[in-house]
Amino acid sequence: MKKNPLPATAIGIDLGDLRHVVCVIDKDGEPVEECFIANTRESLTKIAKKYPGARIAIEVGTHSPWISRLLTELGCEVIVANPRKLRAIYQNERKSDLLDARMLAKLARADVSLLHPVQHGSEQAQRDLLRIKLRDNLVRQRVNVISSVRFTLKALGIRLASPNTNCFAKRARTYLESQDPELLAMIEGPLTVIDEMTRRIRQLDREIEQLCEERYPETKRLREIRGIGPITALCFVLVIEDPHRIDRTRDVGAYLGLVPKRDQSGKSDKELSISKCGNAYLRRLLVSAAQYMLGPFGEECDMKTRGLRLAERGGRGAKKKAVVATARKLSVVMLGVWKNQTDYEPTRHAA
Repeated sequence: MKKNPLPATAIGIDLGDLRHVVCVIDKDGEPVEECFIANTRESLTKIAKKYPGARIAIEVGTHSPWISRLLTELGCEVIVANPRKLRAIYQNERKSDLLDARMLAKLARADVSLLHPVQHGSEQAQRDLLRIKLRDNLVRQRVNVISSVRFTLKALGIRLASPNTNCFAKRARTYLESQDPELLAMIEGPLTVIDEMTRRIRQLDREIEQLCEERYPETKRLREIRGIGPITALCFVLVIEDPHRIDRTRDVGAYLGLVPKRDQSGKSDKELSISKCGNAYLRRLLVSAAQYMLGPFGEECDMKTRGLRLAERGGRGAKKKAVVATARKLSVVMLGVWKNQTDYEPTRHAA
């Protein structure tokens, strides 16, 4: 395994919303400078120019994507650390921002692999992924508003049907116009909000469909898999971004946190839940697609056959394990189809 040479200067930056804590150490591990800087491009640029070519370690966070891109453009070697793996930081009994920055700098100087580096996507991918995230937020907020209206009316003895969320407001107005016009006037505000959310969600659906067709044509192959729609296909492409960055196709399951954790010592090898590393939203989309595939409307294919066999074994959480295993297999198939530019074959192997 190739080791990273000791850098002339290693910098640890503990990121914050308003300011960052910076610790600079030299090749011998001695502190050169410790200071606070504002969370601005100007302050970060000043540090990068003061220590040109330095190895800089930061933790994954809200600001890490744009900061890592900025420092890389300025000629620095940027390491984005996975905070979930750094027990030396989050389990420190005297934890503080300054000590965090010192530890980041020392680990960056000693061995980059100790930081469990994370690779952020490009700015364009981040911007395109924003549409999907905004849509998800709107869908969740609409569900909350609909639930609030439904339970408020139920307390008054009015039980509304449970139609598709897209037509809930219309159905509610139709019912209350004939039953209680006064109450309709009172809840018109929330119904208007629901209408606006629905309009915006449909607009985002059109934008996502357009992105798939114009900017990411590779999603077309992924959507050949029944149960994979434009949102799941586009999210998969934007999160992975480069299919060749994952050497072995089967490793994509671990990359997305769909493989079990392990705690083995001696003869003890515990059965643990999945690691839940990587993008949580994409993992949720894949699990939802797997549930559809194993359901009554899923097409007959190798993945469904395999998943149902796992569920039939019985035991603790058998159905849930089958869904997760199908989601993991689905991610492998999607990456293989994309990476090899091949068409999806639902029944490639004999059952």
